[in-house]
Amino acid sequence: MNRRRFLTLTAAALFPAPGHAASVTEWQGTGLGTALSLRLIGADPHHARRTFARVEAEIARIEGLASLHCDSALTRLNRDGRLAWPAPGFLDLLTLAGKVHAATQGVFDPTIQPLWLATATGGDPEAARELIGWTRLRLSPEEVRLDHGQALTLNGIAQGWAADRIADLLRAQGFTDALIDMGEIVALGRGPDGSDWTAHILAPDGTPLGEARLRNRALATSSPRGTLIGPGLPHIVGPKGEVPQWQTVSVSAPRAAVADALSTAFCLMDRPTIEATLTCFPEARVETRV
Repeated sequence: MNRRRFLTLTAAALFPAPGHAASVTEWQGTGLGTALSLRLIGADPHHARRTFARVEAEIARIEGLASLHCDSALTRLNRDGRLAWPAPGFLDLLTLAGKVHAATQGVFDPTIQPLWLATATGGDPEAARELIGWTRLRLSPEEVRLDHGQALTLNGIAQGWAADRIADLLRAQGFTDALIDMGEIVALGRGPDGSDWTAHILAPDGTPLGEARLRNRALATSSPRGTLIGPGLPHIVGPKGEVPQWQTVSVSAPRAAVADALSTAFCLMDRPTIEATLTCFPEARVETRV
């Protein structure tokens, strides 16, 4: 799985179709290891500004739970091997990760962090592989506990989860039409011209790969060789030695966290196994697989 999916590697750009366009109020920022953006369609400017402040606060909360790059619930869990009384959101995120792990027959496994680090830094991959095993994690409302030496990365799912949380925030504020980019994308309602959003999916080198029509739907894209680690190896690493089967995979789903996790795992899976996994997520679909 990937450690961090940068905005330039989401391989998707969304544009409304030509025609009469409603007003667009935009916000841009940084967080989650990438550039972030938000477009509200037909919004009152004062309401939009208040909402953008809430969005920034929510992004800070998300980083305080799931980031590997600051003091967070995740880094404390990795440091101490246990986390008492995890926040409900963090518990929900780990529960979803476990569901995807089961559906992908273990290909999606957040306990891959030691192997990712060993691959990136020239460590011992075989010793690191011995530490992998999602089923060794103990998860309850009272405590999350890792086996000795284990560590988690949530970077194959956290950006999608962040996009979902921002989408929920916008709905609670009464917004029905918006484009959310937290490294993975959620398209709420319709674009400025009143039509569905269209995602133009690109390879990391800019080659067009296809497009997806989105309304109240998320899109995530993974490209294993979009970032190289260690001695020129793909940044998506298989927990059982799996190697990438596809150059780029795009998945859409009602929830961005699901699309994010599946697009990551599907890079390491053959076509029949992908189709079998999709039976566990019937509303998800592969948009591009090359």
